Order: sequence, then C-alpha cells, then structure tokens
Amino acid sequence: MKDVVAGSTGASGLLGQIDELFGDDLVRVEQIFAEELKSWHPFVNDVLGHMTRFRGKRLRPILLLLSAKACGAVTHDHLVLSAVVEMIHTATLVHDDVLDDAEIRRHVATINSRWNNETSVLLGDYLFTHAFHLASGLESTLACRLIGHSTNLVCEGELAQIHERGNQDLTEAQYLEIIEGKTAELCAVCCQLGAHFADAGEATTAAMREYGRCLGIAFQIADDLLDVLGNEGETGKSLGSDLKKQKLTLPLIRLLDQSSPEDATEIRRLLADPTEPNRDKLQKFVAGSDAIEYAFAQANEFAQTARQQLAELPDSVSKRLLEEITEFATQRSW
Repeated sequence: MKDVVAGSTGASGLLGQIDELFGDDLVRVEQIFAEELKSWHPFVNDVLGHMTRFRGKRLRPILLLLSAKACGAVTHDHLVLSAVVEMIHTATLVHDDVLDDAEIRRHVATINSRWNNETSVLLGDYLFTHAFHLASGLESTLACRLIGHSTNLVCEGELAQIHERGNQDLTEAQYLEIIEGKTAELCAVCCQLGAHFADAGEATTAAMREYGRCLGIAFQIADDLLDVLGNEGETGKSLGSDLKKQKLTLPLIRLLDQSSPEDATEIRRLLADPTEPNRDKLQKFVAGSDAIEYAFAQANEFAQTARQQLAELPDSVSKRLLEEITEFATQRSW
C-alpha cells in the first residue's frame, strides 16, 4: 500500500485506502460471515441475502482490523472476531428497525417491511446465536466473555432508551449513558479485541478501547442529528423516527434547556404529539436555537478525545487511518 494520509481524499478516499490495506482480509471476513450463517432452508437464505444489501460500510470489522494492524498484525482470530462483531451489529440493526417501525435502510426495504416483525426478531436472534457459536470456536474464551459483556451493555442501553421514551426531562448525562451502551460499547470492544489479540500491552489496549468508546459516542450524536436534519433520499434510511417514538436526543435536550419557559412549554406540547405538522413547527424552534451547533460541537469533542488516545501507538498507516476516521465521525453520510 502507498504510505499516504487520507486527509485530502474525503470519506470515499478513506474507505478506498482501508480497502487497499485490508481488501483481502475483508473478503475473508465476508466469507467467514457467509459460511457461518448459511442455512439448509431456502427462505432463511433468501432473508439473509436480502439483509446483505443494507449492511453498510463494515465499520466495526474495520475498527477491529485497523486496531490489530496498528498494534501489531492481523491474525486469523481477528478475521473470525470481525465476522462475529458484524453479526452482532447487524442483529441490532434488524431489531432496531422493528423498534422504530423503519421501512428503509440504505435505500433497501428493511426486513420487517419486506416480510414482517416476526421474521426480523427471529433473524436478529439467529445472528446473535451464530455470533457466539462462531466466537466459541476460538482457543481463548476471553473474546466470548468480552463480547458477551458488551452485548449485555448494548441491550441495557436499548432497554434504557425504551424506558425513557416520552421523558422530556431526560438530561444530557442520561442521554450519553444510554448511547454509550447501545452504540459506543460495541465500537469499544472491537478496538479492544483488535489490540489484545495483536498482543498489545494493557495500557495500549485500554487506550484503544477508549478510542472506540469516544468514537462510537461521536457517531451516535451525529446519527441523532441526521434524524433531525437529514434528507431521507440522500441517507437511504427512515428518518424522524426519534421524534415519532418520542426519544429525546441531544439536540432536543439542548433546545429545551436553552428555551424560555414559554417556548419550552410549547416545545413539550409538540414533542408529546409528534404529528408531521407539529414536527414542522418544532423544526422552527430548532432552527432558531443553537441546538444543532451544540450537538455538533459535542460530537466533535468526543471525536477529538478519541483521536488523542492514539498517542499510545507508533506511527503507521493504520494509525493515520484511525485518526482519519475520527475526522469523519460526524459525517454520517459515509
């Protein structure tokens, strides 16, 4: 690979450099993924085939492989674990689409809209069970324990978010606690596994875990902003689901916190009845506040904190690509 920095190439250039560095490894990860999930039943294979159309850029396997390479070298265990974390992440997406009544993801019909909620729930379960079956084949049981613990935290975060639906008094600290579980934890364990199975020391492994945690928080804040601001035709996913489900995200928390008592009362009324006309009215309040700028600033701060963790690593192409990912963490279109 050419020893280049991704800085001026944009998000597509960054992904191209990652593919250049890990193309063969990512192909093998996909093979492991497919081999583990293949079924004797045609319908199951049909559903799995449809699912592969909206799986995205494989961020979590990429984080695991980059962490491994930056700390030493990629091994077969890393390839297996990359397939494992991709299964778990995909399972959460499939279940999220049910929870959010989402109809599209990456311009493709979700499993629940293409078939039904029962198929989605069972497919998510199928992915979870296969992930742990695959991880259990490694000589070390550490990966299973770490991934199991992280998956528990992901589910706790999702349950907490469901519990807090409609809670218009949700604080920023509570919001961050929720997204640290439901999104950041899996990114954190990917980087931790990459470092550990590359024989990195404890300090480096801890730094890589913190990198993944902060990066995941930045990504989720940006995703929540996308739900408020994004164009569905451009993003390829159902938007506005947070408002419909009365999930209070960072922009709205900031909006309520900074509004006058009179405006706050009206905003709470609109949030409690998220019809399309009321969402349009709410957008006017958002546009007249610093809620969007504040949330972007918070996302960028977490991205910067993630980047600082990489000081533990020696200079390498992989390290610089990890740095570049933090630059694009708040640009969720990639």
